[in-house]
Formats: sequence, C-alpha cells, structure tokens
Amino acid sequence: MTVTVTAPAVLTAACTLAQSLTDPAAAWPKGRPDGWRAWPQSLAGGAAGIALLHIERARTGHGDWDTAHRWLAESVRGDISAAFNANLYFGAPALAFLVHRADSATGRYRRMLQRLDTATESLTRARLAQAHQRLATGEQPPMEEFDVIRGLAGLGAHHLSRHGDAEITAAVLAYLVRLTEPLPDPAGLPPWWMNVGTTGELHPDYPRGHGNFGLAHGVGAVLAVMSQALLRGLDVPGLTGAVERVCAWMDQWRQGDESCPWWPGLIDHEQVANGTVEPDLRPRASWCYGVSGTARAQQLAGLALRDPGRVRTAERAVLATLRDPYQLGRLPEIGLCHGMAGLLQAAWRMAAETGNTRIAAELPHLANRLITAAKRPSQEPELLDGAAGAALALHTLGTNHAPAPHWDTFLALA
Repeated sequence: MTVTVTAPAVLTAACTLAQSLTDPAAAWPKGRPDGWRAWPQSLAGGAAGIALLHIERARTGHGDWDTAHRWLAESVRGDISAAFNANLYFGAPALAFLVHRADSATGRYRRMLQRLDTATESLTRARLAQAHQRLATGEQPPMEEFDVIRGLAGLGAHHLSRHGDAEITAAVLAYLVRLTEPLPDPAGLPPWWMNVGTTGELHPDYPRGHGNFGLAHGVGAVLAVMSQALLRGLDVPGLTGAVERVCAWMDQWRQGDESCPWWPGLIDHEQVANGTVEPDLRPRASWCYGVSGTARAQQLAGLALRDPGRVRTAERAVLATLRDPYQLGRLPEIGLCHGMAGLLQAAWRMAAETGNTRIAAELPHLANRLITAAKRPSQEPELLDGAAGAALALHTLGTNHAPAPHWDTFLALA
C-alpha cells in the first residue's frame, strides 16, 4: 500500500529542513565549496538562495524575520557584482530579486532595493545593446545571451515581476520577440539555435550546435516569460506572434502520444536532418531540461493564446509523469534544478493555475518521496540543487500558497 503524506506533515518536513539552515556559520560544516555558485550573492548555491527560503517562510507567517535578515545580511557581504557576469542568479540582479521579496512584506529595505534596481537596470540595458548588436549581424546567439540563468530571459522574468509594464520590461520583451524572428538559414534552424554545446562552450559533440527546449538554458524560458507577459496584459508589438513561433517549433518536436506527450531537452543538427528523436533521448522529468519546465511553459503559452488544447496537452504530460514509477525513479535528487523539488513545484503551479485536481491528487506521493530522500545525510544546503530548494517546494505544497511576488519567478514558473 502506498502511503502519502498530509499537508501538515509536508509543512513539518519543510520546517525541519529550514531549521537546519538557520545559522549561516553552520550551513557548510565542511567549509564553503569553491566557485562562484557558493559566493554569498549567488542565488543558486550561496547565502542568497538560503535567504530566499527564510524570506518566503517569514512572508507567509511560518518563519521569523530575524533569521531572514541574518541570511540577507550574509548575502550582501563583500563586493556586489554589477558587471557582465551578473545575472538573475548572481550579483546585483539576484539580490534585487531577493530584496524585492523581503521589502514587499516589510518595507525595511527600500533604499537598498533602489540601489540594486538602478544597477540591475543599467546591466540589463548593456546586455540588451549587446544582444541587438549580435542580432544585426545575423549570427547565432550564445547561450548566455538569452537563457534564464545567465541571460535576458532571467532578467526579463525579474523585471516583469518587479516593474510590471515599465519601459525596461517592455525593452526586454521586445528583444525576446526579436530573438524569435527568423534568420536567413538554409537549414531552416530556428533563430535561437546555438552553435555551442550544452555548457555554452564549443564542443566536439555538437559541431553544429544545438536547439535547447529547457527552462534553464533554452527557449522554454523565453516562452514562459513571454506568455506570462501576455497573461498580464502587456501590449508589446509582436509578442503573440513570438509565442506562436516558439510553440510551433516545440510542437514539431513533441514526442509520445496524446496521453503521454513529452519534449526533448535538446536536439542537434543530425536529429534535424533526420527529423527524428529516439525514445531513449527522453529527458528526465527535471526542471532544467525535462517536463517539469517544458510542460509548465506550454501550459502558460496555452493560457496566453487561449488555446485549451495546448493547456490539456501540457497537463497530460506532467500528469503522466507523476503517475509513472519509472520516470519518478529517474529523478532521485532532491533539488529544484535536477530533482524532485523542481517537479513538485512545477506540478503544484500547474495544478493551482487551472484547478487540475488530478495533478493535485498526485502531489502528496511525490512529496513523500522527496521528504524521504531529503533525510539522507550530507545534503547540500543550497537553493538550486539542495535542501533550501526542497524546503521551499515542500513549504509551498504544505501551505498551498505562494504569494506575489512569487519566489519561483527565478525558475520562470510564475
């Protein structure tokens, strides 16, 4: 007999994980790992990501602001980057995203937020100028130009959440529209096709680049952000057509059948030439490349285009995954990016968006798997792949509430 957890039990598990992350000095008992992800201002792996957990708990009345403030102070320790290496996951934009959520509930961080807003807007305009210059040459885009982690889809998600219909939001959306406009290409590749491998660098396994469907590094995030803008009534010229172009490409490569559709994580030039994707290339159900992200992007697009058939297809895709023990077994990690927490949060969003009770009914079982896995020793504390992200997804399910400004905007899920 399968045992599923109740909402109070889910909330208790989220609280237990959060309480293990209250002290910045104790979060990394073996010392902080190397690399930019672990810098305080990193949303992915640093203090900023753990601060987001405590801010969300405090905003919903399940945590205290002293803990949130302690982690926020840790996040802004040292020099804050507003250079070209800054993005939604690192530096001034990451901190602006974080502080916006804290200030929306307390009003305590207004001056800090204004400074971060100024730096983030300046960076965004510089990135836009560079992107438009590239577009004028007709060259293929680098991954970091438009993806959600390092690029303008991520900055667009932030500006849409922070500034609504402000000019900077419209400027990013106008770029995303232009990104989808066809370039002269005899092979018929889409304009977001990258001439690099999956790391964003040239790679012999991808001599002619790849097309990426995912929310982390691909056009899925572009689709999600543009669709959210349409749903919020933003009138940017060409936006509807841009959503339709991305949808048409994703429809071309959709696999499976009506009851269990899925999308590749990526395709290379050989697959384009052959017109086929082998079934064993079905990606795991992760947020970064799998159905956790692509189905949510498709649902948002269906709602934005008033296309109920697209919404149903997206919801069938995630429902089939939640009911498939094999697919769930391919996702043993706990995190938001590669693991169960990402699927849980995306599926909760999808169920909440349209009131899909069939998806909602599957979530306690997935939560039970996540709670069990999170009890394993030596879990990383970080947001993107560790305990903080798992705690946030469980907290959201347990409270059945994620108030605006939404914490999962950085995943392009809301």
